[in-house]
Amino acid sequence: MEGDDILAQLTRIVAGILDADSLELREETVARDVPGWDSLSNVQILLAIEKHFRVRFTTREIRGLENVGAICALLRARREGQAR
Repeated sequence: MEGDDILAQLTRIVAGILDADSLELREETVARDVPGWDSLSNVQILLAIEKHFRVRFTTREIRGLENVGAICALLRARREGQAR
């Protein structure tokens, strides 16, 4: 799965939860850059990502997610691990 494809999927997920049709995420984007992305919506976003990509994140992994790029990298690593 390509990084741009993951980013596009993440953008759709976050936009859906935040009801933000014109949302544009970049790998450098952090939650505080996005209106409405607070601690409660963060939980909803992470759960939606897990469901969509059929993965489960550990607490340690979640704590290491500093920006959207880190989420993309983690999802890429998970996909590569499953392909082996």
